[in-house]
Amino acid sequence: MIGADVIVKCLEAEGVTTVFGYPGVAICPFYNSILESEISTVLVRTEQNAAHAASGAARMTGRPGVCAVTSGPGATNVITGIATAFADSIPLVCITGQVNSELLGSDVFQEADVTGAVESFVKYSYLVKNAEDIPRIFREAFYIANTGRKGPVLIDVPVDIQNAPVSRFHYPEEVSLRTYKPTVKGHAVQIKKVIRELEKARRPLICAGGGVILSDAQGELEAFSKKHGVPVVSTMMGKGVMPTQHPYYYGMVGNNGEAYANRAMSECDLLIMVGARVADRAVNQPDLIVKDKVLVHIDVDPAEIGKNAGPTIPLVGDAKHIFGDFEKEEFSCNFKEWIDTLDGYRDSMKRKRNPNPDYVDPAEFISRLTDRMDDDAVYVADVGQNQIWSCAYAKVKKGRFLTSGGMGTMGYSIPAAMGAKTAVPGRQVVAVCGDGSFQMSMMELATMRQHNIPVKIVVLKNNYLGMVRQYQHFTYKDHYSVVDLTGSPDLEKLSSAYGIPFLRLENMEKCDEVIGAFLKDDESVLLECVIDPMDLV
Repeated sequence: MIGADVIVKCLEAEGVTTVFGYPGVAICPFYNSILESEISTVLVRTEQNAAHAASGAARMTGRPGVCAVTSGPGATNVITGIATAFADSIPLVCITGQVNSELLGSDVFQEADVTGAVESFVKYSYLVKNAEDIPRIFREAFYIANTGRKGPVLIDVPVDIQNAPVSRFHYPEEVSLRTYKPTVKGHAVQIKKVIRELEKARRPLICAGGGVILSDAQGELEAFSKKHGVPVVSTMMGKGVMPTQHPYYYGMVGNNGEAYANRAMSECDLLIMVGARVADRAVNQPDLIVKDKVLVHIDVDPAEIGKNAGPTIPLVGDAKHIFGDFEKEEFSCNFKEWIDTLDGYRDSMKRKRNPNPDYVDPAEFISRLTDRMDDDAVYVADVGQNQIWSCAYAKVKKGRFLTSGGMGTMGYSIPAAMGAKTAVPGRQVVAVCGDGSFQMSMMELATMRQHNIPVKIVVLKNNYLGMVRQYQHFTYKDHYSVVDLTGSPDLEKLSSAYGIPFLRLENMEKCDEVIGAFLKDDESVLLECVIDPMDLV
């Protein structure tokens, strides 16, 4: 065996089924060895999308996604995808090829210090110096990526280490890292304090973030909310923690959230933040969530608790375990009056729109689309106006809502949807993007075609970088700068070039008919929706 063979055996031992990547000379030994395994390889068209696709797969399976790229520009290109995963706590193991060990630091062809470059965007990184260390390093990497606050781990493997002989293969059964001991179970005393505060509260509210989904605690959260009558709002990354039509779910909070959800945050007397960072898009004035209320902050990462707002009761632990512990406590409460108040807010404070009838109304379109999608469908929103419309109007039933929240990376939706579809091939997967974000990853139509990954794509086309244009509309009084997308391709011809069926919707007249055709079969379809360039979120 050589080091590259050992890497493949490590991936097999971890149950990896797919690796997304882009080869080059410095990673060729690995890609040569993987041919002898049952692991599938997916050739993306640019390295950033290898990490995005691995992210989509990880979010559907709950296990680390894997990508592998070459040294130099391959490694630097993948950094944006790694940073995107880090911002949203998505577990990845990213393998990069590297130049010969003896040449490190010599500025040779395609050398880049990738471990140094990603330091602020990974949970941990390794530069492999001895092929015999590969099993230990990979075992640790997968463990670190998928425990505690999840996130990406990078393993940089020089080409000579990949080619070095290895006498035997032994994959460690356990990991013991002296300086890494993540807390999973919540402190019993703090849990009892939370329950006592819940008993005293008149207007409690749970604000759920992406950490609830990462810990697979959606079922526990919904059961807790339903049993005790506690209303729930979510951050953007928490959308889907409960069905969006659930009577106790009151929408997304934040700058682009629902007015009634933000009002609930303002008026509650007990706020339980769980799996959320208290970041600026969800809470732009942290002082307001501690004023005149009890703040409970539950997070698996102790560094997040108190970082932006000081909680009354800090509680470190995994959301799934903590909701399980809550259910072991005996208590009773009745919040019907508070629920009735929130129901009134929801009815009276709904968003009001005045769409242009000459175009597709993106809000109504997304609502009708998600009404017709399978109950367990996966909806992947990109970044821009399309993301805000998606967050406001997409209906999540028993499926998933994926997007790039913390980093807000344009071009995320198509590769992430590809990764999700490879992970759950039996489920419907739809990517929704704008014409700006589409052009950041439209090269992946070739990947979808080559590897038969039937993702459905919606492009909301307004010929602008819509979110930036909207900002310039309000901030600079319609003094637009570098937001005009004139020169964009003819999407019908582009679809034909890739052998993908194409549909166009120009207004709402045939909306239901087109949506039916779009969703009819499990095959790739590109749907262009022409929207008013001046529409606002």
